[in-house]
Amino acid sequence: MPLNPAFAGRVYPATVPYLIGREKIREFAEAIGDTRDEPTAPPTFAIALTLRAEVAVVSDPELGLDLTRLLHREQRFDHRRPIRDGDELTVTVTISEVGRVGETDMVTLSSDLRTVTGEHVCTTTSTLIAQGDD
Repeated sequence: MPLNPAFAGRVYPATVPYLIGREKIREFAEAIGDTRDEPTAPPTFAIALTLRAEVAVVSDPELGLDLTRLLHREQRFDHRRPIRDGDELTVTVTISEVGRVGETDMVTLSSDLRTVTGEHVCTTTSTLIAQGDD
């Protein structure tokens, strides 16, 4: 079953605030081989917050995405400023695009990370694909 095209443009509510801690930054940096010892996170740290929010979106059964055939095609990060120790951030996900090429479903998600006071910190863009039935 193809994706529901009516989902393009749908905006999901912001997640509960997530408090960024120095230890989480250190653990993430260590996991990716970054030797930083500073209170700012590596640029890809944003995925630690956006992943949960995006999984909730693509798991919506009304969207129609087959999670058993899901592949992560592309990821981009557009930072306004670094994520820092002490930031309290929320994530708002928008389904930017829903499409199909041949038998392959494609969905593009745009996730905005903002402080609880509304400051825009980062936008991530994820493109996911799922191969349709053979």
